[in-house]
Amino acid sequence: MRGQWFIDGTWQPLEEEESNLIEQEHLSCFRGQRIQESFEMDVSKSIDGKDGSGINYSVAYHLPPFSLPSLFKWRGYKASTDAAGLKRKRFQAVHSFKLSRNHVDWHNMDEVYIYSDATTSKIARTVTQKLGFSKASSSGTRLHRGYVEEASLEDKPSQTTHIVFVVHGIGQKMDQGRIIKNTAMMREAARKIEERHFSNHATHVEFLPVEWRSKLTLDGDTVDSITPDKVRGLRDMLNSSAMDIMYYTSPLYRDELVKGLQQELNRLYSLFCSRNPDFEEKGGKVSIVSHSLGCVITYDIMTGWNPVRFYEQLMEKEDELPDEEWMSYEERHLLDELYITKRRLREIEERLNGLKASSMTQIPALKFKVENFFCMGSPLAVFLALRGIRPGNTGSQDHILPREICNRLLNIFHPTDPVAYRLEPLILKHYSNISPVQIHWYNTSNPLPYEHMKPCFLHPCKESTSIAENEGISTIPSPVTSPVLPRRHYGESITNIGKASILVELDHRIDFELREGLVESRYWSAVTSHTAYWSSLDVALFLLTFMYKHEHDNNAKPDLDPI
Repeated sequence: MRGQWFIDGTWQPLEEEESNLIEQEHLSCFRGQRIQESFEMDVSKSIDGKDGSGINYSVAYHLPPFSLPSLFKWRGYKASTDAAGLKRKRFQAVHSFKLSRNHVDWHNMDEVYIYSDATTSKIARTVTQKLGFSKASSSGTRLHRGYVEEASLEDKPSQTTHIVFVVHGIGQKMDQGRIIKNTAMMREAARKIEERHFSNHATHVEFLPVEWRSKLTLDGDTVDSITPDKVRGLRDMLNSSAMDIMYYTSPLYRDELVKGLQQELNRLYSLFCSRNPDFEEKGGKVSIVSHSLGCVITYDIMTGWNPVRFYEQLMEKEDELPDEEWMSYEERHLLDELYITKRRLREIEERLNGLKASSMTQIPALKFKVENFFCMGSPLAVFLALRGIRPGNTGSQDHILPREICNRLLNIFHPTDPVAYRLEPLILKHYSNISPVQIHWYNTSNPLPYEHMKPCFLHPCKESTSIAENEGISTIPSPVTSPVLPRRHYGESITNIGKASILVELDHRIDFELREGLVESRYWSAVTSHTAYWSSLDVALFLLTFMYKHEHDNNAKPDLDPI
């Protein structure tokens, strides 16, 4: 964030968009103007050096393009200035400016206050002003143009070697700016974890919010116009949240959602690189953390999945499997000719597409390679299953997300999150009987590295985890065709060498599950768990573990406790 206007006391910067608007208004009102035009003040001073001459004059200062607050101090007048008149004029706003949810009052160039326009704030201002308090002292927050201290080279943060785009899911229209708050919570949790586990590193990970929903028009207000008035509050909440799922499944609006997120990701990446020109040259990496529906949209952007092309592929398969019963000889002959013609047509189209591809370079959807794709509370597995993805017989992530597109896919979920689903059983069927990896608590001392954690069955049945020595290998069901067993709770580790050698194991684990609290109510947790990822220190440690992993692996002597 580039700060220009700061809050008094805390010296926190205003949001960049509001700060830019205030700065433009400030310069348009005060740059190049005399002070008395904005704040009349008579200054008594002896011109000929003799006391008591009483000659009055006005001080004329000019506002530079950008100055620190020290440059705005009033100079050239004596303490004998009329204090009462000065105080009265001080609290008279000489200029006001309306923002979306606030307004700003200028009492002079140096005294600027911001006020909330919420109904409760307006009522509070009215009451306190009737009691004799000034508007500024009762509900205003003073702003400063420029920071309280000058910057030095030692103040600059550690070099950013890894940026993380944080993508929201549904409901952003209902609470605009929520992804910024959620990202701030995740960033704060990550900073605490960095200080505890990664303090010896000279670099750090930066989290950047991606707000893609509010700029979309979609159907305008058509859905609102057809919404009945009864229980309007509940209906408006559903229109602002769950309706996003219906928009994404609509062939009319899906592309608008995809392009909205794609363009915002590329815009933020270009903006970051313009402000950090060494990022790409020094091999900076990019990861994405997506939540809820945002996981599905991000996945479709990376893979280029398109429902129209998917439908065409299904139609081609139907054409290849006709019902030949009760067909006459002439019908079969004509059908054979039709197949030959279609096959010839497809060959011509493929040759034409090949010529087009060779003559022009295909522009990738994203301007960067994704190192890690973290899904939180994700329904992606359901979408993939409904698109026809079925388990294979290899343990490669490429079955659902090629490694050339994204180096690592990680699916994080709370066990009671009603929106989250597992991805591993879509790669290998028998993983529906193997528990997801348990995410370490952030305060666990010397936890076992995730790559060293052995798979565990979801049920404790002995016959499923051991094999008698005299039993033949033929009695063991295939990992791909074996029936899904009833799941109860986590059981024994897969330690039997015979069975472990037969079962296909994944190249690396994908499903990671947060641990339930000891006194946590599952019914209450089902309501709150879907939005509980942002401030979780366990999630923050998990994310940083994999983001710092490449740097940690390259060091011969890591200065970091094993995570």
